[in-house]
Amino acid sequence: MRVVALAGGVGGAKFADGLAQILDPRPPQTAGEGRRHTQEHAGIRGGSRRFVNHSLTVVVNIGDDFEHLGLRICPDLDTVTYTLAGLAHPETGWGLAGETWHAIEMLDRYGGATWFRLGDHDLGMHLFRTGELKQGRRLTEVVAQACSRLGVAARVLPASDAPVPTMMETDQGTLAFQEYFVQRRCAPVVRRIRFEGVEAAQPTAEALAAIDDADLVVLCPSNPLVSINPILALGDLRERVKRRRVIGVSPLIGGQAVKGPAAKMLRELGYESSSLSVARQYADVLDMFVIDTVDAEQRESIEALGIRVWVTDTLMKAVEDRVRLAREAIGFAVG
Repeated sequence: MRVVALAGGVGGAKFADGLAQILDPRPPQTAGEGRRHTQEHAGIRGGSRRFVNHSLTVVVNIGDDFEHLGLRICPDLDTVTYTLAGLAHPETGWGLAGETWHAIEMLDRYGGATWFRLGDHDLGMHLFRTGELKQGRRLTEVVAQACSRLGVAARVLPASDAPVPTMMETDQGTLAFQEYFVQRRCAPVVRRIRFEGVEAAQPTAEALAAIDDADLVVLCPSNPLVSINPILALGDLRERVKRRRVIGVSPLIGGQAVKGPAAKMLRELGYESSSLSVARQYADVLDMFVIDTVDAEQRESIEALGIRVWVTDTLMKAVEDRVRLAREAIGFAVG
């Protein structure tokens, strides 16, 4: 069984990590301060189901990528990579555990742009990626090398090698996504979201091949508007996803996002902030949808869209929660 997960953001990265721990039968690899979780620690041993001989590919949003301080920054790719490597900061979900900030502190003394904080260890990724891209390598190749060096067993693919920046049209003008998200802390009212250059950009051949070969496509619990839609908008990727069996996991619990501005964005764009609203966003591609027990009353309305529904606890507080939720979702999809 081959599984492709579409992901972005902290929620998507955590769920992808849960999938990686149940779908890959190989023991986790260790590289430097890489993953320390054994299958027993992750809560797999003694579970009701055990999946073997599976493979996982994670296709990651590149809409929030941008240039900063002369470096190519890929926040979603890095969050997914660090999480799968067991290196992500346990509290924020993004960045690296044990990070230090000496470089950014010195930059602040010089009066440089410090609104997007880059940690000392994290800088290594950005320097490596920027240098490799300047040498003419594809982003796909650079990500593969980084994952290999960090001991990530799952295959991680950028949705496209071309830049397709997410632009937020707001009451304060048109803002690049990171300017809206980090610098202005999501305060502007969103009027429209567009993906600049998406008409000309193409998904990578690797991403398309993975989807075409997939037995199951999973839409991770990521912001549908700025994490999953930028992926589905590339070329004919959405049409290819429609041909596969597809399960999604709602990023909302009780109408609120665990992290990020998904609920705020939905409301400002005229949508209801609910799991039902997210299901409607994906209605043309979804076969199944996982929602939280808090939203159980929405099950009937979602099923009226022709989508089967699984109701469970979707909050991922610990590694064990990621594994349990991933196991339930896959079990529902293949059961």
